[in-house]
Amino acid sequence: MPLIGRLLLLATLILGFASTAHADVANAPGADLEVALITYGPGDTYWERFGHDAIEIRDTVSGEAVNFNYGVFDFDESGFLLNFARGRMHYLMDAAHSEDDEHYYVETGRSVTRQKLALNANQAAALRDFLLWNLRPENARYDYDYYVTNCSTKVRDALDKALGGVLKTQLQARRGSMTYRQQTARLMSAQPWLMLILDLGLGPYADQPLSAWQESFLPMVLQRQLASIQVSDGQGGTHPLATDEQVLSPNRLDTPPDAAPDLRLPLGLAGLAFAMLLVLLSRIAPTMHALLATLYLVLAGIVGVLLLALWLFTTHHSAWANANLLMFNPLAWLLIAAVWRARRHRSPTRLADTALMLQLFMMLAAVAMHLMHGIVQQNQPWLLFALPCWLAMAFTCRKNSRAA
Repeated sequence: MPLIGRLLLLATLILGFASTAHADVANAPGADLEVALITYGPGDTYWERFGHDAIEIRDTVSGEAVNFNYGVFDFDESGFLLNFARGRMHYLMDAAHSEDDEHYYVETGRSVTRQKLALNANQAAALRDFLLWNLRPENARYDYDYYVTNCSTKVRDALDKALGGVLKTQLQARRGSMTYRQQTARLMSAQPWLMLILDLGLGPYADQPLSAWQESFLPMVLQRQLASIQVSDGQGGTHPLATDEQVLSPNRLDTPPDAAPDLRLPLGLAGLAFAMLLVLLSRIAPTMHALLATLYLVLAGIVGVLLLALWLFTTHHSAWANANLLMFNPLAWLLIAAVWRARRHRSPTRLADTALMLQLFMMLAAVAMHLMHGIVQQNQPWLLFALPCWLAMAFTCRKNSRAA
């Protein structure tokens, strides 16, 4: 929708202005309102991989239908990139005519599913009133979080509020099917480099068992969960909340896998191959060994600095207390000189020797922590990658120390 048209729509909805000829969404009686959940499937671009959703409010008399969604952000906001890095992102609520809102998703090949919800007249009116209040400029902005406050959880919470807490009561009593880490890896598997970066950066928070309520941070999970919700029929019985589900536009893109990929074998093999290459090069091509070892140490130190920064200086709580810091940290930089000394068959300095012993101790501590009861961070793939790399680094440095 053009910007001017969208602004006019927002003004109309917020002010409750309507033609004298008929009512519209803003002031129709609750009995004339139909509520639906609109779910959009994942897109090709990495920021679209989690999908999206919106609440549709339709006036069955006038035919007007408006989609309310919580997925708008403003690149022009002062300090946007800095706030993004620090985990202090601000998102906005928005509204648009349903056909206009759904047009983009149809054009890009993403699925569009409409799920009609059985809210009574009072609940529908209360939901509409809350959404209009939330749409006001002073209320539209909210602090975004990938997992606990996003476009899907805001839609879920608005529906739960209108239903008097029924959603939360029923969904909290059910176990989720995956963790935050597993869902993230599953949806990002089409971009392997990004999937690996995210998996490396996620801490133990991402591995906590989830309830169905928490797992509904994903739009398609929320859609699936609503299909199983029972609500009161007003006569002492219950009936399904979702009364009808229609695929308005089928998916024409690659579908994400049903399960997260198992990274243990590929990363374990990569670590073993890298370690064997280090040992081989230390014997036949010392300069190449030094270059390759330096690359590893520089990257390990950079990763450690970034993990520390995420923990100490941002509100990305899903990255806090990351046990991968025991394997990748700035201590690695103290060993760079040692690998070049090894090229000339010279012993490492006392500082480098101490740093190497400390790194091996931390590596063993990471393995031990993972085996302890109650340690929940699922970082086996990175343990399998880092362990042979550090052992090979220690072996080549010690071998040259003995030769010297």
